[in-house]
Amino acid sequence: MKEGSESLNFLEHIIAEDLKSGLSKDSLRFRFPPEPNGYLHIGHAASICLNFGLGEDYQSPVNLRFDDTNPSKEEQEFVDSIKNDIEWLGFKWAQECYTSDYFQQLYDWAVDFIKMGKAYIDGQSPELIAEQKGTPTSPGKPSPYRDRPIEENLEIFQKMKDGEYPAGSYVLRAKIDMASPNMLMRDPLMYRIINKAHHRTGTDWCIYPMYDWAHGQSDYIEQISHSLCTLEFKSHRELYDWFLDQIYDENKLRPKQREFARRNLSYTVMSKRKLLELVQSKTVAGWDDPRMPTISGLRRRGYTPESIRKFSEISGISKRDSVTDVSLLEYAIREDLNKRSTRAMAVIDPVKLVITNYPEGKIEMLEAENNPEMQNTGSHEVPFTRELYIEKEDFKEEAGSKYFRLSIGNEVRLKSAYIIKAESVVKDANGNIAEIHCTADLDSRSGSGTEASMRKVKGTLHWVSIEHAIKAEIREYDRLFLDEAPDAHGEKSFMEFLNPESLKITKEAYLEPFLQNATLDDKFQFQRVGYFTLDKDATSEHLIFNKTVGLKDSWAKVQTKEQPQAQQQQQPQGQGRSPINEIQKISKKYTNLSGSKLENAKADIAKLAEEVTYEDLEPLFGTAKKKVGTRIGVTIALGVLLEKGLARNADIDAFIKAGIEDDNELLVEEAKAISK
Repeated sequence: MKEGSESLNFLEHIIAEDLKSGLSKDSLRFRFPPEPNGYLHIGHAASICLNFGLGEDYQSPVNLRFDDTNPSKEEQEFVDSIKNDIEWLGFKWAQECYTSDYFQQLYDWAVDFIKMGKAYIDGQSPELIAEQKGTPTSPGKPSPYRDRPIEENLEIFQKMKDGEYPAGSYVLRAKIDMASPNMLMRDPLMYRIINKAHHRTGTDWCIYPMYDWAHGQSDYIEQISHSLCTLEFKSHRELYDWFLDQIYDENKLRPKQREFARRNLSYTVMSKRKLLELVQSKTVAGWDDPRMPTISGLRRRGYTPESIRKFSEISGISKRDSVTDVSLLEYAIREDLNKRSTRAMAVIDPVKLVITNYPEGKIEMLEAENNPEMQNTGSHEVPFTRELYIEKEDFKEEAGSKYFRLSIGNEVRLKSAYIIKAESVVKDANGNIAEIHCTADLDSRSGSGTEASMRKVKGTLHWVSIEHAIKAEIREYDRLFLDEAPDAHGEKSFMEFLNPESLKITKEAYLEPFLQNATLDDKFQFQRVGYFTLDKDATSEHLIFNKTVGLKDSWAKVQTKEQPQAQQQQQPQGQGRSPINEIQKISKKYTNLSGSKLENAKADIAKLAEEVTYEDLEPLFGTAKKKVGTRIGVTIALGVLLEKGLARNADIDAFIKAGIEDDNELLVEEAKAISK
């Protein structure tokens, strides 16, 4: 269980207060109650992580309960996918439950309601019932069947159960208060007739309970202590409690419903109905299309369970609905993949490069580090030959001083290999570059220890040996919609905002041979391109790699470019760079300074830290170990925030601990200074 009230969210505060008030910790029990009418999405992941996370924190059971009360929309396929998603996220449920398990008990209670005069059969049309409910400012009118005799209600209800009436002919309504200011209390429906086979109970039932009737009673049967729902159910709480009042036994635990804000994500839609429309219209390739916000789609795209759980953690639990920027989700997966991905080289849009002074027929096996961010991840060999592929965009015949890739007369380093200089090009009949001819500094091989290998050049390019390259299909995914809120435009359909460039397929990209044996569980960083994972449809004869996310947020760059010029001109002079960027800029050179320059740099960072927030600093906690200067700068800035009253948390403590255990004396000194 968490310690320290400052680290608790408002739901955890509620639970803590209940425990203080006498609720036994052994009585804590939570549940995740999905409807099996579609695939789970990133919004559901928030509820999964919340409920199962509370179970882990309090060492309490969490039930998985399928709210399967509408057979016209539910399928076993969805049940299976939901179970798979939860297990993939790393959670285990205590009991697998179904509302359909309680159909008989719910029916028996409904009969009791009728006998107590608290429920009645209504034979009116849905339109008439809705009209009689009134408005939020005017009371409803009682149904002409509200005082139907109890015996008549029981007889019709039995015949409804036996399938003697068609769908829509009768409903069972609770008799509460047609003048209640809460319209949900104006004689709500408890049962309706659905003449369709259920995926679990078959044709045993012809009547099915409404959600509001089944929800609280199922919680009560399972003895759930805290029934956590999204905000749209806040107005339902009064009805939840009223239904429980009628059946509650004071010797049993009474469930408590509380609400939290649902997770909305920018540049997508979260409605199951709209996601279904995308699937049925074949706008996407299915529920697990990597552009979909479904958990299965994110999994296929290469997202990890850890990244989704981290995203849910940093997004937090709120009392108000809001939209979370998708860039936060992308940040979470970048941080995770940076640590776990094997580095490899892939050329997606190739042009041939010939090293004219490298011996023909020679094959040199070069060593490539698997992951410089993680210790003990080893290395693999990459074949190097005279003829290579590089990316077309990495070469210009003529380029300015700010172009740091390959151009005629200029040098670049080939990753893990040699420094080369472009000498000439060969063009085809249409004037397109067919070959680039270069010479290599054959003493400059990376890691050889020669003086030439230590030379610094401004650009480094990835490459693959033509002779050894393997072919693969590359699928580069982007955001499915161009608008931040595609379903918030009134009469306009969300489909009008589809991004026509959301999927780019390259049929023949060239990869280093190391990738031939990739598995679905492997994660790769294609050097200088992005993070990729093998697609489920790939075979050894036809490799397919999906792009999970780019190395940087390309959308942020686009938005900056598209910012109106007038708006940019309004920015106060000297504020073109943010304080956090200035701290990073100073920090990069920190370890090269001494004396007064070092002291001045430290003072500048501390001054800039007055203008940054914890949210600015926290993403830098994962800075690579070798980037010591940046880590020192973050530590100094963190010290300023702690002095201003920032509450410490587990991430801060872990960052400081890593600094104290580092080899760099400057970092150790700064970390120790703020450790107390």
